[in-house]
Amino acid sequence: MTPVVAVAVLIAAVTHASWNAIAHGIRDQLLAFTLVGGGGTLCGLALAPFTPLPKADAWPYLLASVAIHVVYQLLLMRSFQLGDFGQMYPIARGTAPLVVTVAAAVFVGERPDHWQAAGIALASAGLVGVALWGIRGSRRPAPEGIGAAGQGAETGERGGGGGGAPQWLALTAAIATGLSIAAYTVVDGLGVRASGSALGYIAWLMILEGIAIPACALTIRRGALLRQLRPVAARGLLGGLLSVFAYGLVLWAQTRAELAPIAALRESSIIVGAGIGALFFKERFGGPRIAAAGLLVVGIGLMLHAG
Repeated sequence: MTPVVAVAVLIAAVTHASWNAIAHGIRDQLLAFTLVGGGGTLCGLALAPFTPLPKADAWPYLLASVAIHVVYQLLLMRSFQLGDFGQMYPIARGTAPLVVTVAAAVFVGERPDHWQAAGIALASAGLVGVALWGIRGSRRPAPEGIGAAGQGAETGERGGGGGGAPQWLALTAAIATGLSIAAYTVVDGLGVRASGSALGYIAWLMILEGIAIPACALTIRRGALLRQLRPVAARGLLGGLLSVFAYGLVLWAQTRAELAPIAALRESSIIVGAGIGALFFKERFGGPRIAAAGLLVVGIGLMLHAG
């Protein structure tokens, strides 16, 4: 991996954590992901006329990725509705490489070497630590769900319900989000290489995946949607722009270097997300969860060690 590619992936990691934080910060998650998706679609439409159309071989991957990305967005939305950003984001990001490594060993026969085995153990310990730290801590009233009317979307406080049960729901949603990340990572890695143009692939991916959540929101909220979007439009559209920039950098990097080291470097966003949760959302993070997040990143690095 060249220094230019490495820097691009690091920038993508920071940008990815940032747009997720913007989406989490908008209390009404349907509005947040409507704006992120709409912003992504606008970016894709602006980019598409100036980029080659993806080659025919890439379209099956592209369409499959669109479907997976929509599921991913719905799961991420649910995770942010139920849990702390500093907890949900590391779990979702950390689950994906762990699942890919274990699945390769079980179903493909790619047995991990000693470095990778140590990484699996460390990442598993870190993931459990991030997930369970503070699980019984006091929580505040839950944000509005997908079907909420939207009144007071920017008032009140965030968080899941008190006690253990709502947090276990949040953990389930975050882990499912990680599984969807693992799926689209593989599909897009193959698709962008078959496309002939990373920019063309990302443009059409953003156009097609970005319209799903806004269409859902328009169906649910109808005439009230524009009024509800107005107070948070700038933040949400910025999130959409950052999401396109972040994933575009990753897809470009995947055409310049092997997938494994790119994935490992990209997961440095776990630490960024953990810090954002503590600094900007005033979440109870603490030393144990910081240590667990760091352990997760080190474990992912070892899992993807080429040796």
